[in-house]
Amino acid sequence: MKSYISKIFIGAALFSMTGLVSCVGDLDQLPNDPNSITSGNFGEDPQKYLSEVMAKCYSSLAVSGQGGPNGGSDISGLDGGTSNWSRVIFMLNEFTTDEVTWIWPDVGVFDLCTGTWGSSNGVLQGAYGRLYTHIAVCNDFIRSVNDGTFTIDAQTKPLADQFVLEARALRALSYYYVIDFFGNAVRAWDDMKYGEVPPQTTRAELFRLVTDDLEDVLANFKESGVYGRVGKDGVEALLCRYYLNAEVFTGTPMYDKCWQHAENIIKRHKGSGFQGSGLAKDYLALFCANNDKFAPGGSLQDQNEILWTIPYEYPYTESYGGTMFFIAAATSAASMPTVLYGLNADWSCMHAREQFADKFNFTGGVSADGRTYLWCTEKQGFTKENDEFTVFTSGYAAIKYTNVKADENGMLRRNTYVDSERGFTFNWAGIGEVNGLPAQTQEFASSDFPIIRLADVYLMAAECSLRGAGEKEKEKGLEYVNYLRSRAGVDAWVKDQFTLDNLLDERSRELYWENVRRTDLIRFNKFTGSSYTWAWKNNMRNGGAIPEYMNLFPLPSDVVATYGSNMKQNPGY
Repeated sequence: MKSYISKIFIGAALFSMTGLVSCVGDLDQLPNDPNSITSGNFGEDPQKYLSEVMAKCYSSLAVSGQGGPNGGSDISGLDGGTSNWSRVIFMLNEFTTDEVTWIWPDVGVFDLCTGTWGSSNGVLQGAYGRLYTHIAVCNDFIRSVNDGTFTIDAQTKPLADQFVLEARALRALSYYYVIDFFGNAVRAWDDMKYGEVPPQTTRAELFRLVTDDLEDVLANFKESGVYGRVGKDGVEALLCRYYLNAEVFTGTPMYDKCWQHAENIIKRHKGSGFQGSGLAKDYLALFCANNDKFAPGGSLQDQNEILWTIPYEYPYTESYGGTMFFIAAATSAASMPTVLYGLNADWSCMHAREQFADKFNFTGGVSADGRTYLWCTEKQGFTKENDEFTVFTSGYAAIKYTNVKADENGMLRRNTYVDSERGFTFNWAGIGEVNGLPAQTQEFASSDFPIIRLADVYLMAAECSLRGAGEKEKEKGLEYVNYLRSRAGVDAWVKDQFTLDNLLDERSRELYWENVRRTDLIRFNKFTGSSYTWAWKNNMRNGGAIPEYMNLFPLPSDVVATYGSNMKQNPGY
């Protein structure tokens, strides 16, 4: 299935001729030359060329540009590795929370980890640039198909129409984070003329624009089950996320819409997989090197839990973002045998905050929750407490993503490796071991990054059932949560345990490091203020309050300066 990867990057290489390299100051500008998006003779093979140009809309999520893992980035101002799409989202949606911190004093990153960011933060500027550059790429593709820039014959028309639907869905994905992070941002859409400066609009107006468009995409979407591309489940799951957060984004709750879309997805998946839920049978296998098995078009469609994925396959995708980032940052050769995780890289820079670890009820460094099986704790020389901000072992190593492989049934082998030099035992998972170790390690990861999983859909439905639904819906919601708890090997909840506060913790346990935590905390009114604090929040060892205006990030100061009086900064910055 991963042969599709090569198509993505052939297309990306061709698209590098477009010149869509942006800096923060002009990243909102639309290209001035409509002919710049074509290369060669499109009419010679329209289906082939259309696919290759469309590939840039996808590859922009996986790699930073055309120059390898750290060069030729599509944006400037932030190095290619750091500015990877999923990595900048992680830094904004996870570093800012109780789940994780980064121990190195990198400029911009430290401010995110301590809740002390401002409008000149370089990571925020890079995130804004990355998201709007991806939006611009999608807009260019949509416009070029619709306005006749591409010569589309009758035979190619169905493919072109399908690709336009996919490009609109991809655009909506990046807009989700724009709306979440920045609020009143700019409206860059395919109906605008080349060279036109997109106007700033309200958060609610952007929400309506994108969700209306995404509903139309869903109504016309027929493709499903093509590996590496967004399918109907992915589109509908993204709508669930929009509606789940509608009250934050617009002031109007839309939990009924979220519930209905979630139920549609669940009905399509129920009847197979773990306990007939459609979920994968092995949680950690969802984050391993051959997790494409669980994606649309994968070999285990009875366990099609990954609804939308970013494909990675070494050596075709070499990136310091994506799953490479998640694996390397959480491991250290000085503290553990990194070969256990199938990667020849260790950065020693990212560990769990103690409040997050507490959610798993560790005793003596051991938790009954199978989602922590690969974590390194006191048993491997780590402490739960984060007393030393810059020390890797001052906090558990929350290992979730690996570059080892599951077997043909989607199961990871559990085993124990004894490190006689350190005097520790380590858990690891995988097949094809040699002398107790994984048979192969790589320079870059081949594990796909799951954008949205069926598990999240179950949890979104469960939350909606608690926010105003009837007793029948609450019974379903409790059933949905208990699928996940049962798979994790922990006790099922009874009715009295099914509360919003407990559900927020369960979302953290199930979805940690999947780019949702900050959004969740804001929706539950626990991100700002002092009602919930964590280690180093507001740069205080035991945590402190941060002001309510920090529920939104600032618009980058360079962008505001470029727009002048035509752009208003978010309050408080």
